[in-house]
Amino acid sequence: MPKPAQRSYSRYAIDAIELLGQLIRIGRIERKLTTQDLATRAGISRDLLHRIERGEPGCSIGAVFETAAIVGVPLFEAERSSLAGRINDTGSKLALLPKAVRRKTRTVRDDF
Repeated sequence: MPKPAQRSYSRYAIDAIELLGQLIRIGRIERKLTTQDLATRAGISRDLLHRIERGEPGCSIGAVFETAAIVGVPLFEAERSSLAGRINDTGSKLALLPKAVRRKTRTVRDDF
């Protein structure tokens, strides 16, 4: 399947991405890290770090979360130790749900 030329995002998602980018930039500046220092520590390019800080939605979530963790931006309202417990809780919930969701492809013949 070809990649769409332009992807649309909700206003909420765009605002959240921009806010996270600004928080990452503030954390970097407060810790007196240059863009090159943070990019090196996160294992990404300076260009990607600039895109993250500008709040561009096409950035890898792993790169965004790693830079946020390095500069101390809390991603969830939880302590680091309780994240493991939350992961276990959600894993238990996922185990109860179906493995996949499929659309019904069978058509109903109602022409009696």
